[in-house]
Amino acid sequence: MQGLVYIFIALATLGVAAAAYFGLTFSPIEAFVTAIAFGAIAVMLMERRLRQRSEARLERAIEDLARLLSTDAKAGQVLSQRVNAIADTNVGSRLEGIEADISVLGTVTRQLAEALAELEEGHHTERTSSGPGIVELPPEEDDDVFDEPLIPEAELRAALEQNRLVFHIEPVVSLPSRKPLGYDLVPRLMQDAGGLADAPDFMPRRGGEDLVRQIEALALEEAVTIARRAKTSGQPIRLFIPLSKATIGDRKALDQVLATLVANQAITSSLDFSLAQAQYKTLGAPEKRLLGEFGKAGAGFVLRDAASLRFDFAELEGLGFTVVRFDATQFLNKPETFSDFHTADISPYAKRFDIALCATGVIDEQQLLSLFEDGIGLVQGPHIGRPGPVRADLIGERARQPERRQA
Repeated sequence: MQGLVYIFIALATLGVAAAAYFGLTFSPIEAFVTAIAFGAIAVMLMERRLRQRSEARLERAIEDLARLLSTDAKAGQVLSQRVNAIADTNVGSRLEGIEADISVLGTVTRQLAEALAELEEGHHTERTSSGPGIVELPPEEDDDVFDEPLIPEAELRAALEQNRLVFHIEPVVSLPSRKPLGYDLVPRLMQDAGGLADAPDFMPRRGGEDLVRQIEALALEEAVTIARRAKTSGQPIRLFIPLSKATIGDRKALDQVLATLVANQAITSSLDFSLAQAQYKTLGAPEKRLLGEFGKAGAGFVLRDAASLRFDFAELEGLGFTVVRFDATQFLNKPETFSDFHTADISPYAKRFDIALCATGVIDEQQLLSLFEDGIGLVQGPHIGRPGPVRADLIGERARQPERRQA
């Protein structure tokens, strides 16, 4: 297109030269100069127009490039924000939770398939062998049968009046460091012969709820004294205090416990109440709501003597339970009686609800290694440490009185 314009300019220049020579009677030199001048002016105007057009096109290109750069900068900023958000996200814990869920789901699916296969095989065997008939149910176990303690109730009542009840502590340690997490407050009864009777030897199993409440109230009093003195000495201690339905079901005793906790807010976080699973199952909805008042006061709960781990961990978390205890020997020998999960999947599942599992009654190093491989982080038992007396500077005056009488 540009070449055609220059051709037209050349033709116009010839036309101007011819017009000047023939029409205006210019001399050939004058006509030639006039044509050259006209051609130069036309070319200059043409070049100026082309340059303006090129500059305008270049300006539009620069504007488009600036818009693209601005868009890229915004996209880079958004990408940087997303990268920062991803970097701040704790992907590891989420992946661990997902892996635990997948593992648990696979285990449950496999065990469900095995249970269905066994059930179908059992029905098939029953139909083919005995035919239709009445199925005999196994005899129910009598839950009301209790072994009476060695020390009768009357003797226990007299011992409490004589202030012969003392409290020792038994450590609960974490694996693998074996660092003490806390201590169980273990009641023991001083006998006339000079020995000490353990709780199973004197705690009432049927009736005697007033004695149980009295012992638990003394345990709380002792725990508050130990916790306050330990905190004052710069070595805070965590204590697990026995608790039963006898105290939870008695409003007067419960109010006294709550009043003690409110009056000692400085050390309440160091106190956890230990409740047996057998008694936890008997609690109704109103009594479970009362447990929430302990949590408001700052105390926690431990579920002990768990015969099975088939319960609602979310409910336990909502009530303030932080630890679930079970017998180590039974768990290692017959894990199927505790849970349908694989032994290595139980602890990660409980941790999702901020609940730690504690194995009690550990008797040797092999049990420790097996529990550690299954992810159990807390242990207790004779192999770890037996119950022993509290340091003299941490116990109260009530616990020292029997020693003075003996002296």
